[in-house]
Amino acid sequence: MTVPDYQSIMLPLLQLAANGREYSLREAIDKLSLHFELSEEETQEMLPSGRQSTFDNRVGWARTYLKKAGLLKSTRRGYFQITNQGQAVLQQNPQSINVKFLEQFPEFIEFKNLKREDSATSTEETINSQGKTPEEALESLVQGLTQELAAELLESIKNCSPGFFERLVIDVLVKMGYGGTRKDASKIVGRSGDGGIDGTINEDRLGLDIIYVQAKRWENPVGRPEVQKFAGALQGFRAKKGIFITSSSFTAEARDFVSRIDNKIILIDGQSLAQYMIEFGVGVSTKEIYEVKKVDLDYFTE
Repeated sequence: MTVPDYQSIMLPLLQLAANGREYSLREAIDKLSLHFELSEEETQEMLPSGRQSTFDNRVGWARTYLKKAGLLKSTRRGYFQITNQGQAVLQQNPQSINVKFLEQFPEFIEFKNLKREDSATSTEETINSQGKTPEEALESLVQGLTQELAAELLESIKNCSPGFFERLVIDVLVKMGYGGTRKDASKIVGRSGDGGIDGTINEDRLGLDIIYVQAKRWENPVGRPEVQKFAGALQGFRAKKGIFITSSSFTAEARDFVSRIDNKIILIDGQSLAQYMIEFGVGVSTKEIYEVKKVDLDYFTE
């Protein structure tokens, strides 16, 4: 079974609390994972940010929405309990509970009106129809913007000169922590005729190991022959590590080849290169910064 959306969790969560006892969110998550018969892999599925389990996030938002409708209440930090209004809802034996169902409660309508402007209505309806929590919707939006930015970067890379591409590769590797300073890494260029090696770069600031680099601004996919030539050049220098970077892609045969040889060769295609540029701030600038804050529960602990 796939991880249920947060609206599908609302009724089972309220039913769990029907006995009137106090539950911690962690206990509720564990019991609901058994209720939905989720596998270990499904319970460990993460949000795009990798900061929280998708199921944990959805149970948390199901609890929040039920609290805003007055069906659950907080008893102490991290704990909740069903309310009289919640018990009355269960006595109606509803087939499901979702956002539309909760709109019958004035407390929930007030909550919705506080957290949205008229211009955000369509966005919220889209979120509800897709069963996404606010965090998931936000992360999906950020992911989409990042993918668009990566596509723009790739287009710019393909339009730059080979010399600029070499400098770009230097900047990315230095930002990732290789080579020490940009000056230290400058020897990556100017050696294109040296046995299939474009240059070398230190693995760390101390230069404890050397990594050999090949950088190609190509339109067509890089096949096995080119990668095999690079691997042969590494053997000629008695080198064990190499990075092959291209603005295009690698064929399946090329990737299979590097997985079966003794030398450690990392293949970085155009898509990966663009993602590294975004992650390490090469060729991009910050347009806006939005802070997402939450209540500091420690502050309110007496």
